[in-house]
Amino acid sequence: MLVDGDWALDVERASGGRFAADPSAVFSRWPEFAEWAGSVDVAADERAEVFEASELRAPSPRPRQVIGVGLNYADHAHEAGLPIPEHPVVFTKFASAVAGPDVDVRLPGSTVDWEAELVVVIGTGGRDIPESEALSRIAGYTVGQDLSERTVQWQGMPAQFSMGKSFENFAPIGPWIVTLDEFSNPNELAISATIAGLDGTETRVQDSSTAQLIFPVGELISRLSKTLELLPGDIVFTGTPPGVGAGMKPNRYLVPGEVLVTEIAGIGHITQRFSD
Repeated sequence: MLVDGDWALDVERASGGRFAADPSAVFSRWPEFAEWAGSVDVAADERAEVFEASELRAPSPRPRQVIGVGLNYADHAHEAGLPIPEHPVVFTKFASAVAGPDVDVRLPGSTVDWEAELVVVIGTGGRDIPESEALSRIAGYTVGQDLSERTVQWQGMPAQFSMGKSFENFAPIGPWIVTLDEFSNPNELAISATIAGLDGTETRVQDSSTAQLIFPVGELISRLSKTLELLPGDIVFTGTPPGVGAGMKPNRYLVPGEVLVTEIAGIGHITQRFSD
């Protein structure tokens, strides 16, 4: 669906069947779809309906690849006690972890951490994408949380990053995809994470800007495509800024009853509620 404020418009109905309601069927035609969508006045369309944010699902509900990038903020690498990488540090979150923007998450252990991230949704994608063309191959940006069970992540040698980051609802994204033309500066977006405690007290644990990315989105997409074929609808978690629980002294992790809100300026916010 297309969204404008509190109004939503069913894509398939509004386009007369030209585009499917399922977003997974639209990503490969993203330039064509974006051109059509730009001509639609959602709020003025009599078919538009008021929607509840809690009803939204993941804007890319069935990505074939979920790509994670670690240590992509210098100050996060510093808090982790690790050197700044010369090349992107890449892992995967399994696709079954993908969830919508407003979900309940069961804590599988006592060391679940938060990682606010800008998420890139791939449009046409491809292989060997020149950096100069990279931004034209994506659909847009959304908000993500790279939830991580640190004990599982670091158990054994080598570490089990993908297993520690792929429990149910550990890859919430949303609330929607925003195309790059909607931002005054898509390379400099405020990003934050806030935890509401059991007593209602709110603590801003992450507060940064995507301008601090070591590998900016265009460079990152180009580099990834040298190895991977980036497929329509794939999602790329671009890394987290400092302020994660594992970097605190003493460490702080999520507990049952807490609520986590992640926000990126110009996109919106996503919410997770935690239970045991």
